[in-house]
Amino acid sequence: MAYHPSLYQINTRVWLHELGRARGRPAALADVDDAVLDRIAADGFDWVWLLGVWQTGEAGRRVSLSQPEWQHEYREVLPDFTPDDVSGSPFAIREYVVNRDFGGPRALQLFRKRLAERNLRLMLDFVPNHTALDHPWVRERPELYVHGSDDDLAREPDNYWRLRTRTGARVLAHGRDPYFSGWSDTAQLNYRHPWLRKAMREVLETIGDQCDGVRCDMAMLVLPDVFARTWGDRARPADGTPPSDDPFWPAAIAGVRARHPDFVFMAEAYWDLEWTLQQQGFDYTYDKRLYDRLRGQDAGAVRGHLLADAEYQRRSARFLENHDEPRAAATFPTQVHQAAAVITLLVPGLRFVHEGQPAGRKVRTSNHLRRRVLEPVDRELESFYARLFACVRRTETREGDWRLLPCEAAWDGNPTWDRFIAFSWEAPARRLLVAVNYGATHAQCYVRLPWSDVDGRAVVFHDLMSPSVEYERDGADVRRRGLYLDLPPWGYHIFEVS
Repeated sequence: MAYHPSLYQINTRVWLHELGRARGRPAALADVDDAVLDRIAADGFDWVWLLGVWQTGEAGRRVSLSQPEWQHEYREVLPDFTPDDVSGSPFAIREYVVNRDFGGPRALQLFRKRLAERNLRLMLDFVPNHTALDHPWVRERPELYVHGSDDDLAREPDNYWRLRTRTGARVLAHGRDPYFSGWSDTAQLNYRHPWLRKAMREVLETIGDQCDGVRCDMAMLVLPDVFARTWGDRARPADGTPPSDDPFWPAAIAGVRARHPDFVFMAEAYWDLEWTLQQQGFDYTYDKRLYDRLRGQDAGAVRGHLLADAEYQRRSARFLENHDEPRAAATFPTQVHQAAAVITLLVPGLRFVHEGQPAGRKVRTSNHLRRRVLEPVDRELESFYARLFACVRRTETREGDWRLLPCEAAWDGNPTWDRFIAFSWEAPARRLLVAVNYGATHAQCYVRLPWSDVDGRAVVFHDLMSPSVEYERDGADVRRRGLYLDLPPWGYHIFEVS
């Protein structure tokens, strides 16, 4: 696998529902055409992340149908919404077995084989923080969950619920993070209970037998300090078992890798806990900070972010959208979108693209729905991404050495150099120079190049995104002064340097 790989995320429910509508019958994983997988491989992706393949239950769907605020969201994103469109959240998992609607375990096994034939690896979900309300453990092993009292239920009805279990009536907590009310279609697992830790390690190992990597939902919620801040004394095991406060992830990750040494872990992570999770064994962590700085159109903050430790950057998952964020085409004006995509997909790390992003989809689908609104393809954006993907799959950007380059004022009193983000990639006999004016006005600068062997030679800069653009410069002059650039607002070059 590439040192800087690319991942393609697919909302499995929506994907298969649309395929079924086109074919006039329900579709499963076996119905996905080879041509679709060939296209993903041809675009240079290394990973396919199938979001939401696991079996959910009727309890989650009932909650999804009953929440007024969710109903409002459904009608906003799908004007002709009907209750039949509601499938329930894919994160309210009843069982880590492939959804029967998708063909079950055998279908996934064959789909994974088809991916492997194209050198594609399969990533699936792991939701460590909670289960569905109708997960078998809820009634059979309630001691594995966070318990509440009648007073808790009366004071915080959004965070607790009452039910009958094998051991009698109980008040259990809904899954949540420290800053928001509970997710009412979930039950909160108790990571201070050693039996729960063992059970979840076993779950992870069974997932490890079915795919090549996992994306761990809200992975920071089970860190001991975060868990303690969220639940306090309520997380003391209700059955009197001595609590455990050791980190969960190091042992869990080691257990999977004992069986599958090349297995990959990606963490959805926020609150500046990315480095902590990397230190506990995660290969990649979400880079929400880069996304926020790009969205804020702050070139200096982006440049500062790219000064981080090289290993931290290599293990960062860079994205412009995912199933939780608004669509990039709706968030970034077209020119800004393109400039931000050049940066996101050409800096080091895991390059993360969401299905529909290259086509310019603007409506984010609710996680509770299996259908999305029809949208036209943005042909200009589609063409842009095709050219950008060709750059992303080059040897330099997948396996080469990356360097952030200094930019200087083109002349005294011109501050526009500060809007430039420039960097180089180098592999044996291959070089790229990427420069972006990440600002809303015309800008000029000199970029200092890192190559000493250009002295006394002509240097050709061929723009891979605009094939008709090519410049020849004197190597000694470029080496002495830097390469002069003059770019329009949100303009960019991806130069092949020879």
